[in-house]
Amino acid sequence: MRMRGRVRTGLKGWGGVGAMAVVCALVLAFALLLPQTRPDGDGSTGTGGPGVTHARQAADDNPCLDPAIKAHPEDQTLSPSSADGTTIDKIKARQGEKRKLVVGVDQNSYRWGYRNPNGGAHADLEGFDIDLVHRIAQDILGDPNAVQFKAIPTNQRIPAIQKGRVDMVVRTMTINCTRVGQVAFSAPYFKTGQQVLAPKSSGIKGYDATLAGKRICTAESSTANSKLVDDKKTGDLVSSAIIYPPVPNQLDCLVRLQLGEVDAVVTDGALAASQAAQDPTVELKGSPLTTEYYGVAMKSDADDLVRRVNQILVDYRKDTTDGWQASYDRWLSATLDKSSAKSEPPPPKYLRKS
Repeated sequence: MRMRGRVRTGLKGWGGVGAMAVVCALVLAFALLLPQTRPDGDGSTGTGGPGVTHARQAADDNPCLDPAIKAHPEDQTLSPSSADGTTIDKIKARQGEKRKLVVGVDQNSYRWGYRNPNGGAHADLEGFDIDLVHRIAQDILGDPNAVQFKAIPTNQRIPAIQKGRVDMVVRTMTINCTRVGQVAFSAPYFKTGQQVLAPKSSGIKGYDATLAGKRICTAESSTANSKLVDDKKTGDLVSSAIIYPPVPNQLDCLVRLQLGEVDAVVTDGALAASQAAQDPTVELKGSPLTTEYYGVAMKSDADDLVRRVNQILVDYRKDTTDGWQASYDRWLSATLDKSSAKSEPPPPKYLRKS
């Protein structure tokens, strides 16, 4: 089966305010093409986003919060299986046009999940995450295009899963201990780490004293925002650095950087490298601060779906024709292989066998 998506070059040469204008135009032009989830709850900015204060956090439910187990969050998934179960049966039972996999994605992350501006008014979503979604749909429903995409802001990924608006989220979502207590994750499909993005002309050299007095942008409910807040408390972030109020979507930070409203962005190096490809006036600064992994997120009780996705990922890694490596080469290698954000498929580990 040949996955959708081809390398596009239409975005090369973006820079400065011109890039901001194109980004904003794309967002406005396509905002109505995909259903948007809406915030719930009191608008709090906790790690899981609004409306998740009821999430399970007990150590007995979340091994990586138990000091006796000390499990890495990316290793806590279920072992792979090709068997159907209750969750998959419900997906397959959908009738007519509704018989689709409902997936929360990004539509504004260049080379991950985005609409190519050269594709016309009905341009399909493309990118590394989108290739994976098509692969999952092919395996479960026998059709790579049997997908209903829902554009979900960074701060609404977990609420969308918990409230059943989507079957899963495939949106550069880092697996961490807090989130493992709120949703279920697949085995990791990508390795990255937090990194600083700033203008090439800036004196900022990385996550160090050169951030003194600088305004730093992050996305709400992101691991980057959590790190900045925590590091400010512990003194690991220079005290005079200013944490800009978090934005709903990570791409908003690039726009604010281009407008001069902030001086730097902290985000996943993989995303930052793609943004640097959009705008040649910015670049990654310094080395990655952390080691993190992306996973497919699903409901906590969707064990059969988690197992099935893990089996799909096993096969996806092994597929030398149109699998993980082919998708990486198609979308990311041109950018990441030139930076410290270069990646390879991370080896899976399964803490829970049953």
